[in-house]
Amino acid sequence: MQPSAFDTLSEPVRRWIWQRKWPSLRDVQEKAIPVILAGGDVVISARTAAGKTEAAFLPLLTRHAEHAGSADGFAILYVSPLKALINDQHRRLESLCEGSGVLLHKWHGDVSADAKTRARKRPSGIVLITPESLEALLVRRGGEVAQMFSRLDAVVIDELHAFIGTERGMQLQSILNRIEVATVRDRIDRIGLSATLGDMSLAAEALRPGKGASVTIVEGKDEGNGVRLQIRGYLLDGTAPGDLTPTTDDGDPTGKPAEPFEQSTVPAALAADLFRLLRGQSNLLFAGSRANVEVYADMLRSMCDEASFPNEFFPHHGNLARAMREEIEARLRDDPRPTTAVATTTLELGIDIGEVETIAQIGPGFSVASLRQRLGRSGRRAGKPATLRMFVIEPPIGRGRHPIDRLRLDLVQSIAMVECLRAGWCEPPLPAGLHLSTLLHQVMALIVQTGGVSPIVAWKLLCERGPFRAVGRTLFAELLRCMATPENQLIEQAPEGLLMIGETGEKITESYEFYAVFATEREYRIIHDARTLGTYPLSSPLARGETIIFAGRRWQVSEIDDRARVIMVKQTRAGKPPHFNGKGAAIHDHVVATMRAVLASDEAYPYLDPAANRLLDEARSCFLDLQLDSRSIIAHGQGVLILPWVGTRKLQTLTLALLSREFKASHFGHGIELQECEAEKAIETLQDIAGSPAPDGKELAARLAQPALAKFDTFLSDHLMTLVTMVERISAKDLPLIAANALGIHTTHEVA
Repeated sequence: MQPSAFDTLSEPVRRWIWQRKWPSLRDVQEKAIPVILAGGDVVISARTAAGKTEAAFLPLLTRHAEHAGSADGFAILYVSPLKALINDQHRRLESLCEGSGVLLHKWHGDVSADAKTRARKRPSGIVLITPESLEALLVRRGGEVAQMFSRLDAVVIDELHAFIGTERGMQLQSILNRIEVATVRDRIDRIGLSATLGDMSLAAEALRPGKGASVTIVEGKDEGNGVRLQIRGYLLDGTAPGDLTPTTDDGDPTGKPAEPFEQSTVPAALAADLFRLLRGQSNLLFAGSRANVEVYADMLRSMCDEASFPNEFFPHHGNLARAMREEIEARLRDDPRPTTAVATTTLELGIDIGEVETIAQIGPGFSVASLRQRLGRSGRRAGKPATLRMFVIEPPIGRGRHPIDRLRLDLVQSIAMVECLRAGWCEPPLPAGLHLSTLLHQVMALIVQTGGVSPIVAWKLLCERGPFRAVGRTLFAELLRCMATPENQLIEQAPEGLLMIGETGEKITESYEFYAVFATEREYRIIHDARTLGTYPLSSPLARGETIIFAGRRWQVSEIDDRARVIMVKQTRAGKPPHFNGKGAAIHDHVVATMRAVLASDEAYPYLDPAANRLLDEARSCFLDLQLDSRSIIAHGQGVLILPWVGTRKLQTLTLALLSREFKASHFGHGIELQECEAEKAIETLQDIAGSPAPDGKELAARLAQPALAKFDTFLSDHLMTLVTMVERISAKDLPLIAANALGIHTTHEVA
């Protein structure tokens, strides 16, 4: 008989499992343990709270026990996208590592320099680290890399989906490759963990670029305890569709009118329902933007005050001080008092906050993957289903309302997201682009790490062997010449041919901000009574005497110190929502195609409350009235509205194509509006685009406003920036099919 997975683990690891009184291993652990013990690259995918962390570390610590006592060096590297997740995993792994006699180190910006020095001087065991801290380690201690990682056995990448297709993901792949080269290793095992991977083959390729076929896929089949789901609809003016009064949980009228609330963005009925449905238990309320988080947290705290209840509602977003975020996380995890965190995506990833009763969400969100991740926070106790409530706000419909408003697309998108979730679909990882901004960064990082490198060695390490495989020698040479121009001076070439850091490059690489490849906004600190509440962007200026909602409370600005970048505040009764920069994420083609299918069908969705059902009826009536079941182009005002039912990237591509033909085109929501245009002219143009070969994309890319999105894009030449835009930000090759969709010819590619 084959031994069970448990029997193959080391004695200290088995003892740790016994002490926790586990009745058995989870499905994903049974599958992953023998695979990881055998060695090789592995992607582990299972729902949130299914035991993925233990699925990786139980066999890795067993492997480590076989080689204990060998030369100094970190044995296991755990990489996380969040410092908070590292802190959480340190707490989670501490007893396991202690029982196995393995040192466990945290390593990020909030860890003391003394602790890092001790770990660096005598490296061993497991180090939990962010990509930015790992980059800093390589750049600042390049001569020690080989010794520190000489016995590195495996790298665990948590929340793998958060890295795929991003600048940070390319940086991490490049860093891991640089470690392998520095330690003269062909390959160090990589283990990726995620709850939301739509295409496992793309995930495998992202884990090991160029060799995805050799990666083993482990998928856990723990289905959880089921889901309780409801979508509730509201009108922005505070009235419900059909004058529906606030309802009970099952949709029955309560007979009580909702109390008015001063924030016009929050319907009174929604405010009343949130307070009634969430108070008295622990929940997560995902409110969307940071500004929305502050508005809803302040609103619900005020409602607690008015009812003489202790406050249960607390904001949680990236601009709040770390101590405040950790306080709410600890309260959710360890405190029996009912607590609702009103959050952005900060509580979406795997930070342990214990069991929550309900996942609530304002609006549809941007991805099914995100919805799945959030849902995994609820329903963790045996026999208890997860609970998801989505609250959707639509504008009231009057004479002359825009067709986009009448189609109730936020509600329809919410339904489409849920239907995709029910079907088991979520967005696949983005394919790798050129990522020239990140490659530029990695060239400088490699030069500082090594003290100088030849162009051909840099290309072979970063591109031929590394993750930037789409960049050939010619394009790499063009990038180097661009970096060395008198305007940039990022690098220069020594007489013997080595690449060295240039004058501007020295200033950039000497800053602590260099280690991150994503752009970070310069910010003020907000302080009240010597306590830092958080940070506020410099790009959103405040004046002395102004009021603001922040950290779920209302403040008046008493003093601003621009030199120290400090805003002093005092409590007040008034307040306006803060302003943070930020854009929504792109919506996938499949979600938008599902939206059209929802509008075109007469299917009833049992999870809609009566108000949402009425909104859906209105949307479907409008869909038929506008004959959108048979066309996608309608006259509106003095122009034309096009609804091609494609995702954000393709919608933008078609907009650029129409702009290139001198149309006054703009896209918003899920449509494109052409001003001063007749429908016949639009149809004729779209027919021409659909019947023509796909363009190369250069002209379209050149028209894209604000193409410099990545941190170092501003150093790229116009030609290089155009290439990046063509590959990563538009879909020129799909333009004929996009135009066909806009003509109402809905082909099978739209849901691919």
